Amino acid sequence: MKRSLIQKKPASSARTAERHRRARVESPDPAAQQSYGPMMRELQRRAEAQLRKQKKRQKPKAGVTQKEADSQRLLHELQVHHVELEMQNAELQESRNRMEVLLEKYTDLYDFAPVGYLSLNEQGQILEVNLSGATLLGVGRSSLINRRLPPFVTPASRPVFLAFLKRVFAGDGKQVCEATLLRENGASFWADFHGSSAISVNSPQKWCRVVVSDITVLKRAEEAQRRSDAIAASVEELREEIGRRKVIEESLRKSEQHQRRMLEQSRLMQEQLRQLSHQVLHAQEEERKRISRELHDVIAQTLTGINVRLATLKKEAARNTKGFDRHITRTQKLVEKSVNLVHDFARELRPAVLDDLGLIPALHSFMKNFTAQTGVRAYLTAFAAVEKLEASGRTVLFRIAQEALANVARHAEASRVEVSIQKLPDRVCMKIKDDGKSFSVERTLNANGGKRLGLLGMRERLEMIGGSFEVESSSGKGTTIIAQIPLEKIRGGGRRN
Repeated sequence: MKRSLIQKKPASSARTAERHRRARVESPDPAAQQSYGPMMRELQRRAEAQLRKQKKRQKPKAGVTQKEADSQRLLHELQVHHVELEMQNAELQESRNRMEVLLEKYTDLYDFAPVGYLSLNEQGQILEVNLSGATLLGVGRSSLINRRLPPFVTPASRPVFLAFLKRVFAGDGKQVCEATLLRENGASFWADFHGSSAISVNSPQKWCRVVVSDITVLKRAEEAQRRSDAIAASVEELREEIGRRKVIEESLRKSEQHQRRMLEQSRLMQEQLRQLSHQVLHAQEEERKRISRELHDVIAQTLTGINVRLATLKKEAARNTKGFDRHITRTQKLVEKSVNLVHDFARELRPAVLDDLGLIPALHSFMKNFTAQTGVRAYLTAFAAVEKLEASGRTVLFRIAQEALANVARHAEASRVEVSIQKLPDRVCMKIKDDGKSFSVERTLNANGGKRLGLLGMRERLEMIGGSFEVESSSGKGTTIIAQIPLEKIRGGGRRN
């Protein structure tokens, strides 16, 4: 009986080993068979190798029966299976240790990440959150689970955040948005959201992963940068405005200086005009006094003598006719002398030849008398078309020559004077050059007294008709007066007289 029990036990153990072997080999799951089959075969190979090493150290027994051989074979399989289980257990323990280490690392990485990790469903309910995310919101992690995230978003940013969640669950890839969040204590901060949708294998419920980071410092830096840029732009505008104002101030300063110079020049010119007017009036009075004296002393006396002689002739004609012709002849000479004096006065005031014959004959006549009276040789060069100038232009040129030659006679101590009238492209130029003494033009023009009357009078005459006046005087070269007036429809060449 005992032997039968011993014999049945190996059969049961054999069947158990067979079931384990079949369970290992004939797995109903092909994926599991592909995954675990090679691993089990490797374990079996290693177990058999270990048993063979043990049996080599044991001595084999002789005369073994068939049943003993079967028992040994079953025992061998059980030993192999036992070794496999021990090896699996060791490997599982090692894998568990590695998994615990990895889980600890993952937990550290997940909980203490520099950003917040949240898992949300479609309603914005918080399914999972790490410690960093809970710290950002200022709430304990256990208290955040199953709470909705939208209430933590400020009302102003809530529409943006809800639109962000909608895009995330729509499956349009990774989505990004920025919103302002409120902590539990009421403090607000700017947060940056990165989200993507996810599907759980064990549950059909949709959920998404959201990464939250505090960007308040970045926003403040951006705001500070915008303010800095605005300040820089304002500073640049102020710099440009300062530059423009400096230019305007410089322009105003130059304009003020120019106006001051013009005002000073105007004041000087007014003073010169006032002095010129006084001197002109004085000269007019002196000329009237001279003419009056000449008329009284010469012409009046001559006319009185003529009157006396006529009375004498009247008496003598009644008594005696002897000597009557002689008295008539003397009286005629007195009348002729008076007429000549009147003609001289009229010619000095304005020569009739200037109006009757023109500028060139008038200058010829005047310069001939000038040479006869002063002994200074005078020469004239002119072009014929100058006679086509207007009467005012011809008169001005004659008066300039008259006054210039008078100055030569009074001051220059010259022996020769040349008067030339030339045609320029747009002007008529008259030059009066002598070989006499020089003088300081500036000092003479700005000096007080009557010495400057002639020069100022010449300049005033020319400026009245739009002309220009220059005086050049240097030692050893004499003095040259240049008078220019606008050219008005003159054609023809020049001639020498």
